Amino acid sequence: MCGVVTGMTILAAIGDITRFESPKALASYSGLTPGLEQSGVKLRGKGITKEGRRELRWVMVEVAWRAVKADPYWKKYFEELKRRMHPNQAIVAIARHLLTMVWYLLTRHEPYSHYSPERIAYKYLTWSWALGDEQRQGMTGPQFARYYLMRLGIGNELKRVALNPKFPYKLASVEEVLALWPELRPPE
Repeated sequence: MCGVVTGMTILAAIGDITRFESPKALASYSGLTPGLEQSGVKLRGKGITKEGRRELRWVMVEVAWRAVKADPYWKKYFEELKRRMHPNQAIVAIARHLLTMVWYLLTRHEPYSHYSPERIAYKYLTWSWALGDEQRQGMTGPQFARYYLMRLGIGNELKRVALNPKFPYKLASVEEVLALWPELRPPE
């Protein structure tokens, strides 16, 4: 859902994730939480507070728009929210949920569960195409993708990425990457 620059913007705005004891604290830091107007005994909800990191709020809304276009899970959720609220409010709610997901991913060190290993491999392949040899540490694109799949502990059975069957991409084998990076070998 997000590319390298977007991901780096999110990470730079968040800083050390351990500063936030809960996803709610991170959402509050971003200004994506709804405000509350209180007068006597009356409580009325307001729009988002817009307090906090403006670039984090902006990038999460951009990621949310991309997510509802590319990911069936978020698209369905967006359609459900749109029945109850304005599309702009729905996208902000999605952005807040995505930021909550970012908190869980960073604190638990887990991959995004709504993407298949094949889709994640494709993301790494496309990332490798944008990098130079030095940034890929001398690895080819297929080796780069396999390396990061192995670090995540997923996709060992994948031989190729064929999100579009007309253009399949071959992945490097596990053995090929282990020859380059023996420290990735699981302990026996």
